[in-house]
Amino acid sequence: MRRIWTIVLLVALVLLGGQVRPLTALAQGGQGASEGLIIFTRYPAQVAEIGETVTFNLTLRNTGSSPQTVRLDMQEAPEGWTATFRGGGDIVQAVYVEPGEDASVSLKLEPPEDVSGGTYRFVVIARGEGVEAELPLELTVKEKLPPQLELEVELPTLRGTSNTTFRYDVTLRNEGDEDLTVGLEAEAPRGFLVSFKFRGKEVTSLPLKANDSERLNIEVEPFIEMPAGQYQVTVRAQGAEAEASLTLTAEVTGQPKLSITAPDGRLSGQAYAGRETPLKIIVQNTGTAPARGVELSASEPSGWSVEFDPKEIAEIPAGTQVEATAKIRPAEKAVAGDYMVTIRARPEEGTSESAEFRITVLTPTLWGVVGIAVIAVAVIVVGLAVVRFGRR
Repeated sequence: MRRIWTIVLLVALVLLGGQVRPLTALAQGGQGASEGLIIFTRYPAQVAEIGETVTFNLTLRNTGSSPQTVRLDMQEAPEGWTATFRGGGDIVQAVYVEPGEDASVSLKLEPPEDVSGGTYRFVVIARGEGVEAELPLELTVKEKLPPQLELEVELPTLRGTSNTTFRYDVTLRNEGDEDLTVGLEAEAPRGFLVSFKFRGKEVTSLPLKANDSERLNIEVEPFIEMPAGQYQVTVRAQGAEAEASLTLTAEVTGQPKLSITAPDGRLSGQAYAGRETPLKIIVQNTGTAPARGVELSASEPSGWSVEFDPKEIAEIPAGTQVEATAKIRPAEKAVAGDYMVTIRARPEEGTSESAEFRITVLTPTLWGVVGIAVIAVAVIVVGLAVVRFGRR
């Protein structure tokens, strides 16, 4: 009985073995494989514009133990499309692959003239010696995007004084499918200078690839004394038929600017040695913001003293002036002549200003009378002497 079952089993194995055929295995992720042969591409699904010719780069791998001549063909392709295999710069139909090595070939797909947008399927078949492998490909065709530019800024409003250079970080994007040369321009209020910086250099235009972006630095600089307020600058980027604009704001806060003079405009005065003499001064604010906490001080010759009334001015509004008194006392033994006294005004915020006054020191009137009397006595004595001795 066992002998009969053994014979039946052997017959069944022989019958099944005669019907065994090579099988084709299809792997995921753009790779077709069978025993001894693999075909794949890194990018099995691509996107193209209408009318554009697309190329897929294919790789054939011989995993067998002997060389293979692999023939290539399209098992599936949409109607009207032209498929061409190229290798080494020539059109090919087959590729020779050594065992354990790869061979590269490109597939060029040309659409018909009346192609419309959509997703198209292609299947490449590679046939070796007793083996074959398939590779499905996907191509999405779409309308070409129109040129489109976009400008973005992180901080559209900056604050500073009229001496500030306002710097804005701006991103310029090309959201179209066409490379552009983008021109840059700006409209600014009178008194402002606008410049565009790209990679550290000043530019008026720059190249911008499709679906790419670049960083720009836009500098807005006042070149005259600007009153406090908000100033708007319009920036435009234009390339082909695309245009984008952006509004930037420079907020000028203003700053005080002081000057020191005298009521009659003459920076001079007179004083007597050892005596306190008042000198009127005018502190003007010609800036664009109030000057607060203005402190008055002086640099005087050795032995002199200078005091101010008031010592500190609480506030000088922009465009106004305040009168103060400098009480100047020359040294007791100051010799008659001209001396320089520097008077300063320093606000809480802003820079201090100074002016030099020429002070002429005079001799007191009493000493002048005494001097005249001495001279008169001397003249009388000399005259009497002449009269007396002249008669002899």
